Formats: sequence, structure tokens, C-alpha cells
Amino acid sequence: MVRANGAVSLRELARVVQTSEVTVRRDVRALEAEGLLDRRHGGAVLPGGFTRESGFPQKSHLATAEKTAIADLAAGLVEEGEAIVVGAGTTTQELARRLARVPGLTVVTNSLLVAQALAHANRVEVVMTGGTLRGSNYALVGSGAEQSLQGLRVSRAFLSGSGLTAERGLSTSNMLSASVDRALVQSAGEVVVLADHTKLGTDTMFQTVPTDVITRLVTDEPPAHEDRAAAELRALADQGVQIAVAGQSSGAGGGPGTEGGVPPGRRPRRMGPPVPGGGEEVPLPGQRRGHPPGVGGPQLRSTGALAEQPTGGGRVADLRRR
Repeated sequence: MVRANGAVSLRELARVVQTSEVTVRRDVRALEAEGLLDRRHGGAVLPGGFTRESGFPQKSHLATAEKTAIADLAAGLVEEGEAIVVGAGTTTQELARRLARVPGLTVVTNSLLVAQALAHANRVEVVMTGGTLRGSNYALVGSGAEQSLQGLRVSRAFLSGSGLTAERGLSTSNMLSASVDRALVQSAGEVVVLADHTKLGTDTMFQTVPTDVITRLVTDEPPAHEDRAAAELRALADQGVQIAVAGQSSGAGGGPGTEGGVPPGRRPRRMGPPVPGGGEEVPLPGQRRGHPPGVGGPQLRSTGALAEQPTGGGRVADLRRR
């Protein structure tokens, strides 16, 4: 399956071979030891290290529930009448589907998939960059794309990538994609990275956004056994990145019985100063001793803190790094 598709999720493997994900995870570990594949959080890919990049069909099947929850939460950051940049990727495509409901929005993108998701939104203006089409991820790249972004200024950029570490920030496996992403970042007042837990701790060849440029990370909560992803979140928070943790939901947009993408019965977590109506206050992972929450240290905001903000033009709480 990995040779045919380039990547596969543990959930799909367990379904196909009719066994548990625990058993599949053990077998995947053994196959990695033989050099037949590389493990990734939540799945496996063909071996190739820094230089290999999965195409869109492979990426679209990995961490789908997590990407949906991340997109639900990230959409709450966008205001009516705002001008934003949305980069290429499967997670940003999910975000674009939700942005179709934001009136007066202007979206600048180099992604055909993002543009397609917004094509029939009557109250959203879509601005496409120029450039050369890169078929593996349906994105416009090259000097034409970069030149079309010169002189552009928007409030924020929403970007995804192949990997995210506290040491190097966001990275990707393709040089042309990395160059366009850097141009997108230069046009934005703040940078919001959308990355599910499978990308945390993964480092790829070309850096796109250094850690000190990332304003905010929207991600999902790593499973209990994913120590590397949890450690990476603590390290990112220690460097001042504001982190929003989304709950998983079964359907796009939260659906009935959910609140901001959080399943019923699961209280959203938030870290930082109290927010009226917010979720449960918990200690910040890796919080420096001697600093009370929200003072002199990073903040972690979760679905509850954003979902319960006033709607209809009300501003989401300003979480910019002070």
C-alpha cells in the first residue's frame, strides 16, 4: 500500500488488515527496521528522508480528522472584511472551505485547491498569484508567483508545510514551494501555521518560516504515546509561539453536538490568562518557573477560548506575542 500510494495511515492499515492500530504500529516499526518504509506520526511513508515529498493524493488521506478540527479552529481567527493569505496544502484547503462563509473576505493564494474551495463563495474575493503550476500539490510556484506578491500587505498568513520543529520552524521538501511560502510570509502582519501532530518534530529540507517569525500554531492534541510531538509543543511554546489546540470532530464545521470542533463530553483545554466563559485552566507544558500563566511566558489557547468569542464581526481575542 505504501509503494502504491506513497503514504498510508495506521487507521487505514488497521481497517484493511482487520486488526488493531496497536498491532499495526508494532508491525510498521518492524518494517522500518528493515528499511522498507519510514514511520510518521499516524502513518508511514516510503523511505527517503529529507528529500522525499508525498503528493496531494497521499497527504489527503493522512490525519484527516485532525486537519478538519484544525481548520474549524483556525477559521475562527478570520474576521469579516479581512484580507489574508492562504498557502497551499491539504490543511489549508480544509480552512478555505470554512472561509467561504466569511463575508467581505479577500483571500490571496497560490493554491488551485484553495481557490476552488472559494470559487462559489459570493462574498469572498479570491486573488490568485501567477507562476508555474506544480502538479503534485496543485500550487503555483516560481518567479512569477513571487513577483506577483511584491508590494502586497495583508493582516495574516495561514500556512502549512511538511514538518515543524522548534529549532528550525516550518519546513518543506521542495525548494520552489519554500521560496513562494517565504514570499507569502513577507506580505503578512502575522503568521499562523496549521500543522497536525504528525508534522511536529519532523524536519525537512527547506526552511520556510523560522520559529521566531511564527505568531501562532494551530494543531491538534498529540496522542498519549506521542512523546516527541508533545515535547516539540513545549519547546515551541517556550520560544514564544502561541499555540491553539483543536479538538477532533467527526464532521466539517463542528456539526451538531459539538462546540468549535470539540466532541460532546470533552472539555476544551486552554492555557494562558482567564477568558470569560473559557475552558478549564491547566498548567502550560514547559512553562518557566516563577511566571504565572500569561505573564512573561508563552500562551496556549484551545478551542473553548476561541469558540466562545462573540460572533458576527466581534474580534477574536488578540493573541499576538507581546
